[in-house]
Amino acid sequence: MSTDKDDKFLPSPAVQRGPPQHPLSLIISAIAFYWVASLSVVFLNKTILSGSEYKFPYPLFVTLYQLIVALVLLVVCGQLGKRNRSFSMIPPFEFDLDIARKIAPLSVVYVLMLTLNNLCLQLVEVTFYQVARSLSIFFNILLTYTMLRQKTSPAAMFACAVVVLGFFVGSYGESNFSWAGLWAGVGSSIFVALYGIYVKKTLAVIDNNQWRLLHYNTAISIVLLTPIVLFSGEMGEINREVYFLGDLGFWLLMTLTGVAGFLINTAMFLQIKYTTALTNTISGTAKSCVQTLLAMVFYQNPITAMNGFGIFLSLLGSGMYSWVRYAEMQRR
Repeated sequence: MSTDKDDKFLPSPAVQRGPPQHPLSLIISAIAFYWVASLSVVFLNKTILSGSEYKFPYPLFVTLYQLIVALVLLVVCGQLGKRNRSFSMIPPFEFDLDIARKIAPLSVVYVLMLTLNNLCLQLVEVTFYQVARSLSIFFNILLTYTMLRQKTSPAAMFACAVVVLGFFVGSYGESNFSWAGLWAGVGSSIFVALYGIYVKKTLAVIDNNQWRLLHYNTAISIVLLTPIVLFSGEMGEINREVYFLGDLGFWLLMTLTGVAGFLINTAMFLQIKYTTALTNTISGTAKSCVQTLLAMVFYQNPITAMNGFGIFLSLLGSGMYSWVRYAEMQRR
């Protein structure tokens, strides 16, 4: 038995236990699931928008269809969660009009983010996609300061400068350059940064439950995007130009893109739950590198030396920024 004096030098029970230790197989499975889901989202969207026999260059309609698929899956999984523990993380679907009004600004940002992201992916090569959307870090720092009055450390600013340099070098060296694709990527980066800020401000409305937020956000986004699709002229053009609307293979591919979009939310949740913040950061950066390499192999995208150097700087700066932010979080 220890004395009172000895007890002062013993760690508390919480410290002794530390974070829960998950089996290595479970950690590897969570990371692998995230990689498969994340890579599938990018490559399936690129395939449906511009790279297959079912070339369907209508990003607004594609985004709307993916949201509808995601909402159906959320409702089904919410019902399954009542009976099966495997789905218990997803609560039953709910929709309260007062809560919806408070979440609506986030949904506007979300719709613009998804639409511009799909438009960028349609117009640029997958190898350049990472560069075109890399400015989300820059806009995150800018908007965090202007909207929340939070300053960024010099180390994070330096990492951001590397990303911005990579953006300009990669853009200048891109052989299949598209101004429309570039501006769509920049716009997407702005709304990615805004989305992160609005999520933090909105989570309190639904008791910090990300799945409840996803319920409302997906449903409201469908309501917002439907009239835009109807009045954009895409529906008329689809009816005139698309000859494979009756093909089952086309709708299977479209549905698969929606399922992949839904799974990425689950995959991110599981990777965060079963790994550390550092592992999550490294995994995301490594996935971006593999995504670029796979695009070079599968799509045979031509890459100039300057374009390759820009991609390298963009990925390096993103990795540095993630590491710096993680280290700052640990210190706090």
